[in-house]
Amino acid sequence: MRVCVYCASSGAAHSEYRDAAFALGTHLAENGVLTVYGGGSAGSMGAVADGALSVGGEVLGILPRFMADLEWGHPGLTQLELVDDMRERKHRLLADSDAVVALPGGCGTLEELFEAITLKRLGLYFGPIILLNTRGFYDDVVRVLERCVDERFMNPEHRAMWTIVERVEDVVPTIRSTPRWREDARDIAVVRNHA
Repeated sequence: MRVCVYCASSGAAHSEYRDAAFALGTHLAENGVLTVYGGGSAGSMGAVADGALSVGGEVLGILPRFMADLEWGHPGLTQLELVDDMRERKHRLLADSDAVVALPGGCGTLEELFEAITLKRLGLYFGPIILLNTRGFYDDVVRVLERCVDERFMNPEHRAMWTIVERVEDVVPTIRSTPRWREDARDIAVVRNHA
């Protein structure tokens, strides 16, 4: 199984975020998962890679060349793929991934998460999208998504596009128990006025 992990590079955020990222990397590797992430060495990004590598896991980093030039890449990855820009990085992260796990993060992490949800809504991505809710980080994000449904910007069926988990050890079981997204995704992508 190949899992895409979206996470932050901030070293200033609460240490619980890095601890959870390290534990997630370990959890994925111990379950035979190839971790695919943004290739960085700092913050939660470095921690998720270090966690997987600490137990012999495989980690693929996708890093834009300008970040490699700035020496932001993790030096110990199983595989490092250099790409031209951020757009290509996002595409490569999600392509061929069986699932997405979003850890808490800033605007880059949230942008990646919302793109994955959008692609799922449009029937362009069909895997599970898991939000690891460390320190209740995703509570407000989910409230916004729920409001999107309540205000009829999304259909009620779209609530099934993501799943929240509170504990790292629930990530792989949740991925395995989440069914593939519906093949008729495009039939429900548009919110229609039934009045």
